[in-house]
Amino acid sequence: MRRWWAPYALVGSELPRVEWGVVFEEDGGRLTRVVPGVAAPPDANRLTGLAVPGLANTHSHAFHRALRGRTHFQGGTFWTWRRQMYSLAERLDPDSYRRLARLVYAEMALAGITSVGEFHYLHHDIGGIRYDDQNAMGLAVVDAAREAGPRITLLDTCYLTGGIDTPLDGVQLRFGDNDAHGWAVRAADLAGRPEATAPGVRIGAAIHSVRAVPASGIGVVADWATSHRAPLHVHLSEQRAENDMCQAAHGCTPTELLHRHGALGPGTTLVHATHLSVPDITELGASGASVCLCPTTEQDLADGIGLGRALADACGTPALGSDGHSAIDLFAEARAMELHERLRTETRGHFTPQELWSAATSAGHAALGWPDAGWLDTGARADIVTLDLDSVRLAGVDPSAAIHAATASDVVDVVIDGEQVVSSGIHLRVPEVSAEMREVVRQLWG
Repeated sequence: MRRWWAPYALVGSELPRVEWGVVFEEDGGRLTRVVPGVAAPPDANRLTGLAVPGLANTHSHAFHRALRGRTHFQGGTFWTWRRQMYSLAERLDPDSYRRLARLVYAEMALAGITSVGEFHYLHHDIGGIRYDDQNAMGLAVVDAAREAGPRITLLDTCYLTGGIDTPLDGVQLRFGDNDAHGWAVRAADLAGRPEATAPGVRIGAAIHSVRAVPASGIGVVADWATSHRAPLHVHLSEQRAENDMCQAAHGCTPTELLHRHGALGPGTTLVHATHLSVPDITELGASGASVCLCPTTEQDLADGIGLGRALADACGTPALGSDGHSAIDLFAEARAMELHERLRTETRGHFTPQELWSAATSAGHAALGWPDAGWLDTGARADIVTLDLDSVRLAGVDPSAAIHAATASDVVDVVIDGEQVVSSGIHLRVPEVSAEMREVVRQLWG
């Protein structure tokens, strides 16, 4: 058994509240006791500042981190940005991807993230040629996360077409599996590997989008997720053009197409969900599906501002993701969920602090298949993140308002499943994240 003590902590599962002088007792990676209102016991490890639950990064494309700062000089749209992303995708192999992903996940740990959902579609070699191990890329990503610390839900992604009724071409061939049944066979192979059943690892499924999976394949992926009791994630209506393409080809919205083919349900998480109609939102709510918003990426790619409050009312508190990793800061993502609503409505106060905390913590863990994480109370996974209340950003801020002021830079300590991964702002397994990241990105871009 291990014990920690924090001067302040955000405790409870339903309506988390800040308490002072909190002792955490852990055994086997679980919190066995959480006791507030006590002085620091002499046998407890002392934490600094405000202890909060581990954060969940529900939507990640790890290799996009190497694009940070490189896509802003020629303007354009999501579609022009995508060409630069494809250029990067051509350069990766299992070894270089593992090195990059290890550092991305270490950066996440330094930001207080204890679970990540990796939306993984970079499966094969150049030209779509299979590696000797057809899941070499996915296993490289899993290995990277296990070394860096955060739990990972690898959302193995079905990606079959370059657009509706358009074959894969160029670098896109690396993403494809011939057809949905081919994807299902490869995904089943991955899910059966010892590495994929190790502690801290889950395998989920993803439909890249209605642009990239034909209507006939949507149900195949959804059925696979159901039979494997796996989370199912889908990019949904990220751009208006996707809606227009779907309407022209199928006579319905992407939401309705997913519904027709059985891909909406309590195990489904819709990512972005930016350009939805009121009937779309009603359909999502009726299905029991959840939503993941990625506000920083939606800003970065000029995708637009979604109906966050309406989605929350229909589907429950959204989860959050840093997606393309132009920044990795779940506190900023949570605030942006509120701030987008303010910009859209010109009024304030759309989400309570408890909802913002839940979006950054418990909602994301649940969407990734870790419903026992994201809250500090007896029985939860022992994920503890501390924030420095003496930092220049949080100095003078009431701990109960920290969600409105904290940044990833304020994270001091990170405990994941009872193991300390970050101490005093230093990653204990990957101590030179910045220097290594600089070198890996330099090598990738030559």
